[in-house]
Amino acid sequence: MIIVGLTGNYGMGKSSVTSIFGKLGAITINSDEIVADLLKETMVRGRIRRLFGPGVISESGCLDKGELAKIIFSDVSARNKIEAFLHPLVFKKVDVLIRNIRDNNAIIIVEVPLLFEGGYKAGFDRTITVFTTQKKAIERLKKKGISGKDALARLNTQMHVRVKKRLSDYTIDNNGTKRQTEMMVKRVFHALMEENTLRISKGPRRL
Repeated sequence: MIIVGLTGNYGMGKSSVTSIFGKLGAITINSDEIVADLLKETMVRGRIRRLFGPGVISESGCLDKGELAKIIFSDVSARNKIEAFLHPLVFKKVDVLIRNIRDNNAIIIVEVPLLFEGGYKAGFDRTITVFTTQKKAIERLKKKGISGKDALARLNTQMHVRVKKRLSDYTIDNNGTKRQTEMMVKRVFHALMEENTLRISKGPRRL
């Protein structure tokens, strides 16, 4: 198997590209979905409440994601706190999911928004960056109800996508049509399959 970390900045289409990989036959793991599940856990919500105060928990006891977003996207130290708390929990679950995969032919795509910012590149065999222009990313975020100002603020918290492209093994330009993106994903997927075939032919990995 080959384990691939897929990243890109806010609004650039990571999830859409991950979905295409899934349709091609890759096993996909979405770290944002893992975070969403974690945030439903009482222990996790309790820890977040202690870190950021009762204002981040609604009257019904659920996490107020909007209020939390305001805090972490305007305060670097707050963002570092929640990342330091959540990221180990996320990767623990990712590790369990990968260990349960028994198919040596598997292409595993793990969607990780802060792959390079968090220093997680070494945990993957290959990395992919999905990119668009900042203008297009902001347009997409606006369609999700995020204001232009907030969209720009979120993008500014991340490593510039130009740097991520340089650090990646593969890049996927998501500026064009859906069809164009699909063709690029197919090319990368076939390249990964070829790499995986070579790995298998060389025998099991030596630790």
